[in-house]
Amino acid sequence: MSRSPRASASPLYRPRTTTRDEQRRAQAAFAAARQTARHALPTRNRATADEDDLDLRATYPQSGRPGPASARGGRLRLPAHRMTTAVAAGAYPFLAEGGLGADGIYIGRDVHAEAAFCFDPFALYGRLEGFTNPNMLLAGIIGMGKSALAKSLATRAIAHNYRVYVPCDPRGEWTSVAAALGGQTIALGPGLPGRLNPLDAPARPAGTSEEDWAGEVRKRRLLLIGSLAQTVLGRELQPMEHTALDVALDEVVGYTSRIGGTPLLRHIANVLANPKYLGGTPASPERLASAAENLAHALRRLVAGDLAGMFDAPSTVAFDPTAPMLTIDLSRLGTAGDDTALVLAMTCASAWMESALADPTGGRRWVIYDEAWRLMRHVPLLERMQAQWKLSRGLGIANLMVIHRLSDLLSAGDAGSRGRALAEGLLTDCSTRVIYRQETDQLATATTLLGLTSVETDAIAALTKGRGLWKVAGRSFIVQHLLHPTERALFDTDARMHTTPATHR
Repeated sequence: MSRSPRASASPLYRPRTTTRDEQRRAQAAFAAARQTARHALPTRNRATADEDDLDLRATYPQSGRPGPASARGGRLRLPAHRMTTAVAAGAYPFLAEGGLGADGIYIGRDVHAEAAFCFDPFALYGRLEGFTNPNMLLAGIIGMGKSALAKSLATRAIAHNYRVYVPCDPRGEWTSVAAALGGQTIALGPGLPGRLNPLDAPARPAGTSEEDWAGEVRKRRLLLIGSLAQTVLGRELQPMEHTALDVALDEVVGYTSRIGGTPLLRHIANVLANPKYLGGTPASPERLASAAENLAHALRRLVAGDLAGMFDAPSTVAFDPTAPMLTIDLSRLGTAGDDTALVLAMTCASAWMESALADPTGGRRWVIYDEAWRLMRHVPLLERMQAQWKLSRGLGIANLMVIHRLSDLLSAGDAGSRGRALAEGLLTDCSTRVIYRQETDQLATATTLLGLTSVETDAIAALTKGRGLWKVAGRSFIVQHLLHPTERALFDTDARMHTTPATHR
């Protein structure tokens, strides 16, 4: 069967040299030819169409393929496809994290997953791969809400039957929190009645022999006295000075045990100032007396200086292990720009509290080091913190260190120094790092110390108030901290900025 000829019209090529009138005539001729071809199409009977017309017909009707295999109505069934999680992460890069589970303290909202975010280091330990310790670092510039997060963690932890201890509160911000929770605050400073004897011996834990415990108490006291001396002298102690401290401590402990008293720092200073009490050692009396003299002057600040009476007398308060919260207010120290007095007081206060936390049967506890950036320049305090970090799992303690920026860790000393190594070791021993907004000049340091990705680095530069990057054992979350109205009023550290000043007449 022959095919009927078809009429068609196609635009022709027009050279650029043609005039405008010629272009108009060609365009009019093309329009007329197209109209003629449209009306010249033959009408054919479908029944008489030949085989050559079959390829011009639609495969399926306009409504789509019929039957259950069609793609309409959600009845499409594709075969299952298997892939590894690495391939899935590349194929679906915008899926949110599954979270850490519902166990623990409610923090707020996971921004990406649009779900509640809960955190409990004790619940995660042993359950989350790579979570090796309960310690935590919190860093953020002023005004971004890091203090509110620390206090909220402490407040909500008490509801989970944890106890909270703040061995140093340099600004007095935790006093109102402790009072609201039925806790206790010990305020230390010139003219205040509070006294803490850092040489107090804590109760012997069950299962520990008296001899072993006596050796442990002696080691703690030597570490404290050595830390105080190093802070005042501003250097490491010499071997002869360590010998003088050993002899002086043994002399004081022997004397007080005979009369039924407690060793005090002024007793140590008096023995060091009198070489006749340092006999019975193989060291040269002259050299030992010279070393003891330097130590006696170093301890004099706590006995007769601006810290006199606070740490060289019997304690006027007792550690209550059942209290939900215990804070030590040191806000009356270190306000003149000299941190030495504050650091000495922090050393004594933390030693007094840590000795009471040594009981492994005391339950799970949080120890919060607020304004920890003040500690970074003092090696003795870093050594004490390192010991506390290492014992966290055995004692059931979660340590929380609060700083402003990651570069605070680098202020501990030059690269390769003892202080820098201790500060970076504290960071390494924190399985949880919470980073609030950082300034632009701090991004490189944060990226290097924390091993952040480029996406995480960009995120911490643009975080808003109350929103932080949570790095938990290698997993990352952007979490918006949510506060209850009561918490917001209790934790407000900017109250004085919003108070209307009184009118002066």
